[in-house]
Amino acid sequence: MVRTVGEDKSEQKVIDDIAEHGWHCVNIVAEGEHVEYSFTIGLHQTYGHPELIIFGLPSKVSHQILAIAADAAKAGAPLDLSKPTDALLNQYSCCFAEVPFSEYREHVGYARWYYLGNNFPLYQIVWPSRSGLFPWHHQATSEFRAAQPVLGQVAGGT
Repeated sequence: MVRTVGEDKSEQKVIDDIAEHGWHCVNIVAEGEHVEYSFTIGLHQTYGHPELIIFGLPSKVSHQILAIAADAAKAGAPLDLSKPTDALLNQYSCCFAEVPFSEYREHVGYARWYYLGNNFPLYQIVWPSRSGLFPWHHQATSEFRAAQPVLGQVAGGT
């Protein structure tokens, strides 16, 4: 069950975008110690695909990455979230981490609003540094780790 009517223009835009494009992208600006991130709403409803969240990149870049994943789901060839993929970034592989429900309230409140709760799967796209290191690598810088908090267990992590 999902929302079908918004109470204001921003809520209605989410519903309208999902109806027209199959999904909507929410961009959250960095504030204080919280990093910038973006997430999808509607992929699960429209395509039966988990929603996606990505941290630490400019909203335009995040939207482009999320759009690649959304287009794959729309085409009936969704990304395999159980293993790394090189389909999202040129010359780099990304991993996926299943996000636990305990993180939903803090990070994807708008998706919870749309789905009337936590009844949708959510995966984080985890991208490597320019040197190819993931945030959990012992040589990853503290700045890189802070820019991309990993919310769950990485599937097929390297």
